[in-house]
Amino acid sequence: MAAITASMVGELRAKTDAPMMECKKALTEANGDMEKAEELLRVKLGNKAAKAGSRITAEGVVTASIQGTTGALLEVNCETDFVTKNDSFLALAQAAAELVAKHKPADVAALGALPYSQDGFGPTLEDVRKGLVGKIGENMSFRRFKTFTGSSKLVSYLHGTRIGVVVEYEGDETAAKDVAMHVAAMKPVALASSEVPAALIEKERNVATAKAAESGKPAEIAAKMIEGSVQKYLKEVSLLNQPFVKNDKQTVEQMLKAANTTVKGFTLYVVGEGIEKKADDFAAEVAAQVAAAKQAA
Repeated sequence: MAAITASMVGELRAKTDAPMMECKKALTEANGDMEKAEELLRVKLGNKAAKAGSRITAEGVVTASIQGTTGALLEVNCETDFVTKNDSFLALAQAAAELVAKHKPADVAALGALPYSQDGFGPTLEDVRKGLVGKIGENMSFRRFKTFTGSSKLVSYLHGTRIGVVVEYEGDETAAKDVAMHVAAMKPVALASSEVPAALIEKERNVATAKAAESGKPAEIAAKMIEGSVQKYLKEVSLLNQPFVKNDKQTVEQMLKAANTTVKGFTLYVVGEGIEKKADDFAAEVAAQVAAAKQAA
């Protein structure tokens, strides 16, 4: 019988979102085989066991800085939600966004090398980050940023501190701000249908093909079903084709046309998108559960 360690339990729990003790039981039954244990949990717990795959659990903030036709959108990560309310952390994040907009660093390393002092730390942004890590007692990092330069006007919208949008446009500022709010709410993946990534379209086509096959319809009808599903998807995820959040009787494209405004592009950042925060201390958690079980016995 393979030894079932706390780290194995933690790994399986992160994959499946199943209760810790259920993960341990599944691993025991599967004799430590992670894939087999995951299958056992999916059979036993159904869809609940698949939730972790879509969770976004990293903490942090998104900040923006617009200076004329130049600007920046920046994501800074930390370990817990508590730190996202810390004044020093927030000041660091905003200052970093302003430095990106002003100096246009090539990457995170170049950003960290820029001159900056705060809370008695410096003389670079990276020195301040390291100083605050020691002061606050929690790791933090500059994850990603985007700079904006050129002739297009810029407008930003921050939904709290977790979602940030920058829109590049020509025309009416109010209409552009409405688009930024719309992007934060509806999260389109592209400006127009023609710009949706091929990989996403292929994934949707595969799903539609599988559904059509299950329907048992004749090949000609099935082909139309597949194409109809793909076209529906393209409209749902492209900004210009989406129903406008403030008036779903018109599309975003129609709203912009009425306002004599053109959106050249947009950038959307959601905190933790595509990453997961540091795993909990599962060894301690297992030990606590075992201790509690012994006391109850």
